[in-house]
Amino acid sequence: MSNISTADLCDAHESDVSVLEPMLAHFGGRSQLRGSVQTVKVFEDNVLVKAELAKPGDGRVLVVDGGGSLRCALVGDVLAQMAVDNGWAGIIVYGAIRDTAAIAAMDLCVMAMGSHPMKSIKKGAGDVGVAVTFAGQTIRPGDWLYADDDGVIVAQRPLD
Repeated sequence: MSNISTADLCDAHESDVSVLEPMLAHFGGRSQLRGSVQTVKVFEDNVLVKAELAKPGDGRVLVVDGGGSLRCALVGDVLAQMAVDNGWAGIIVYGAIRDTAAIAAMDLCVMAMGSHPMKSIKKGAGDVGVAVTFAGQTIRPGDWLYADDDGVIVAQRPLD
């Protein structure tokens, strides 16, 4: 992947990008990310997250709207490794993850609000492929997401 600069993309495409509020931290072994978005909306339940990561990623980004809950993790090392194995470019979690040391060693961009050692429940509740809103922006399946150390931006089309 070529170097990504969200600052440069914002300068070149100011009217075409939305910038997420800075509430997500990097946890993966890769800090840059670009890809088409798939979404999952869940609350303290990661069954649908696992189901999506089990599918071919084809360089996409899984955006997980976990409702901002920091009471349990929605992604851990097993799901992150599944994402690597299935060709996902990264995972963005509006919520918590766990197994951060293992995830830091993976060739995957993972961003989340924080970490929590408790696993989630397993009921399978939630929605896949819906618009999600957090960090001041709405993200839709098929949008393009870019991330680096400066932040996360979303566009309705590829920018580079």
